[in-house]
Amino acid sequence: MIEKIHSDEIASGPVPLSHATRAGDYVFISGQVAVRPDGSTVTGDFDAEVRMVLDNVRAVCRAAGGDLKDVCKVTAFLLNAALFAPFNAVYREYFDEPLPARSTVLASLANPDLRIEIEAIAYIPRQA
Repeated sequence: MIEKIHSDEIASGPVPLSHATRAGDYVFISGQVAVRPDGSTVTGDFDAEVRMVLDNVRAVCRAAGGDLKDVCKVTAFLLNAALFAPFNAVYREYFDEPLPARSTVLASLANPDLRIEIEAIAYIPRQA
């Protein structure tokens, strides 16, 4: 059975998707971008953009009953390779050992003002 996960801490836009879906004990987190709860975007400061994206990933994890420590796989989409080192610097502030498996892909994003999008998979057993 697939269950929709929704976080009230994240703006819901016109795109037809769930913040995440749960399949058993796995939570599949949709691509998160630097959108504040009020729907405005974080632009101009890449570190702030990365923090907002990771805060959104955390909010979805919490809505599913977990936290970032439960993330086992991350896929990051970066606008260009020059962002790799600054992305890693902020990423290290959010994740501890054991670090999630991760792929980083260079890609154009749907919103030209944004430079990063992150999707993730978390293992969050259902609460009894």
